[in-house]
Amino acid sequence: MTENQSERDVKIRMTPERALLSRGPADKVAENIATEQNRLQTQPKNRMTAREMESTTALCDTFVPSIKASLECSISTQAFYETSASMVGTPEILGGYLSEKLRHPLLWLLRTALWLLSTWYGTFILCGIKSLSGNFPYFQRFSQVEVKHREEIVLNWSLSYFTILRMLFRAMKFLVHLIYFTQLDESNQNHAWKALDYCGPDPGHADQITISNSQSDADRLGPLYQALAYNLRPPQLLLPAQKSKPTTISCDVVVVGSGAGGGVVAGVLARAGYKVIVLEKGGYNARSNLSLLEGPSLDQMYEANGFLATDDMGMLILAGSTVGGGTAINWSASFRTPDHVISEWKNEHGLDLFGSEAYAEAMDIVCNRMGVETGKVPPECESLSTSVLRRGCRELGHKVNDIPCNAPRNHDCGWCCFGCRRGHKKGTQETWLVDLLESGNGVILTGCKAIRVAHEERGHRRRVATGVLCQYGHGSSDMTLFVESKMTVVACGAINTPVLLKRSGLKNPNIGKHLRLHPVVMAWGHFPNCEKKSYEGAILTAMAKVKSKDGYGAVIQTPSLHPGMFSALTPWVSSADFKFQMTRFSRTAHIFTLVRDRGSGTVDSSGNIRYRMDPRDELTLKKGIEKMIRIMEAAGAEEIGTQHCKGDKVRAKSVSSHDFEEFVKTVKGRDYRGLTTPICSAHQMGSCRMGKNEKTSVVDERGESWEVEGLYLADSSIVPTAIGVNPMVTIQSIAYCVSQSILQELRRKIPKQSKANV
Repeated sequence: MTENQSERDVKIRMTPERALLSRGPADKVAENIATEQNRLQTQPKNRMTAREMESTTALCDTFVPSIKASLECSISTQAFYETSASMVGTPEILGGYLSEKLRHPLLWLLRTALWLLSTWYGTFILCGIKSLSGNFPYFQRFSQVEVKHREEIVLNWSLSYFTILRMLFRAMKFLVHLIYFTQLDESNQNHAWKALDYCGPDPGHADQITISNSQSDADRLGPLYQALAYNLRPPQLLLPAQKSKPTTISCDVVVVGSGAGGGVVAGVLARAGYKVIVLEKGGYNARSNLSLLEGPSLDQMYEANGFLATDDMGMLILAGSTVGGGTAINWSASFRTPDHVISEWKNEHGLDLFGSEAYAEAMDIVCNRMGVETGKVPPECESLSTSVLRRGCRELGHKVNDIPCNAPRNHDCGWCCFGCRRGHKKGTQETWLVDLLESGNGVILTGCKAIRVAHEERGHRRRVATGVLCQYGHGSSDMTLFVESKMTVVACGAINTPVLLKRSGLKNPNIGKHLRLHPVVMAWGHFPNCEKKSYEGAILTAMAKVKSKDGYGAVIQTPSLHPGMFSALTPWVSSADFKFQMTRFSRTAHIFTLVRDRGSGTVDSSGNIRYRMDPRDELTLKKGIEKMIRIMEAAGAEEIGTQHCKGDKVRAKSVSSHDFEEFVKTVKGRDYRGLTTPICSAHQMGSCRMGKNEKTSVVDERGESWEVEGLYLADSSIVPTAIGVNPMVTIQSIAYCVSQSILQELRRKIPKQSKANV
């Protein structure tokens, strides 16, 4: 880097006025990072009406009431049983989320239901005869119904013939439990953690923060702190968007998104000497700046604050929304694109890229840059769930495959779903975006939301991308920027990319279609005598397979579940049973089945997600569920269960073989498409897929839009079909190939001496 660059001031040509996009010194960056994190952690204001809050409080205390605890319990367990949701302020926090943070197409319906429950007639309509009192005038509001009867009512909702009532149960159960077990007091502690035998954030993280003053700025603030652009000067340009014209910044390439796709493209192009600006709507969370607390991490690092779901609440969706995108919060699995998938894309979809030397080389480069390691993880570093998976498969004679990861094999951090405190997990924020920084050719604008891609007509029926209009906000300041570029790259994920394209006026009918989600269902087993705790150890290091002749099978792997997500997925058949299950949190192992889905969904212009599972995918899930139950039994689980709303479970060590087989038959015969079992997705892909022509796809084999010249997509949205394993390496490899296509165009169109000055 040059002397001027070491001062971290990067000039970008602005019109009509000149301004400076600065990367401040370390202390300024630290201040800005802290400001951004405090803003994100600020509790939303509760704007619910008194009627809505009456019903919200009653529902919270129905799902989490105060219960008389056994005298044999520990003091912390007694306190947990006797503490209701309203006693710790859960209804008020939930009211804030419903008022300001949650974004769902049917949120209005939920609030209407809450209002109806505050009336006697609405309560009777939604709750039936169980809401009636034995005394005149008989009809009651929901809050007036006895807790015992309220529990019976909400349990009936979970099994109701009416979809709307099942949706009401699913939504409120998920929200109440997730907030109750992630909310924090003034000491950043949760009232229930001791009863759950949960330590909170990684204890090693506190040790690291203690010595942070002696660390380098890169170790303390993360390797990208010098690349973060926080201030646009002069100050007079910091005007509300509606009161000023957009400030124009010129560069060679603008990249929307910093995840598995955008990070790669930005790093490759910057190292090639082109001036790159990365727009990231999330914040920068790195190393000692990570909280490793479940609630704040969901707020700061996940799409929709961790509350993203399909329109019918049938599937919970987890996606990254931070610098590094999903690579910052995923579980480090690093699979090359499976051979049978490559063959399908080449032979059935006519995409010659796949199976080519260029794509094979791209996978090699990507795996090398991420430091992907193979081989077995030391047993002491594996999690309880992984140990169970290995032991159960060994007893049954099933093959277990080691999972390659972009972290050292002794990396045993169970909190990596909230970011990697050591920087050992090599997401794009630790690799490709570092290349961008070290090149001296790029900056990252965090808190910057793309509004639309600009394009103009040049010649007969030829539209050309000219840049991105975006909303840039930090602290109390907001402004509109127009990033003028010679090439535009959209890489904001399979959920957000189609929304941005539609908002930008693109008309290709394939935009937002063909969405694949890799549906996941889980099974659990209780291991009371195991020394390991469920949240400790490497998250994802081993897997088994559910084979299929057509390549659309499933894999069986292990999840990361901290108290909030554990509670949100745990069946609720009564408050007493639920609290009992929660006290066993630290000794409960989970494994999941992930299906390579044939079915698909859509993303509309507002970001609403619709997905309907294909019956064949449901059959594959059922095969996986049977295999998971047998693995748990073979591993020695004392009790085994599923997450079906009926709370199916069996005492595996005391039941007869006949009864055990009846249990397996029962859970395998359940319906998994009717809001009866929580289904999750951590992989979204295919919503703007690559193809041979514009009738069936959104981009060509080079990643360029069929509609707009100079507009490239480089993220999970362009994957042709579901992959069947974690898609990170595949996305990065495709993005690497797209970056090579962009380089060819840049070299053709832009003489070296005329590159934009950054």
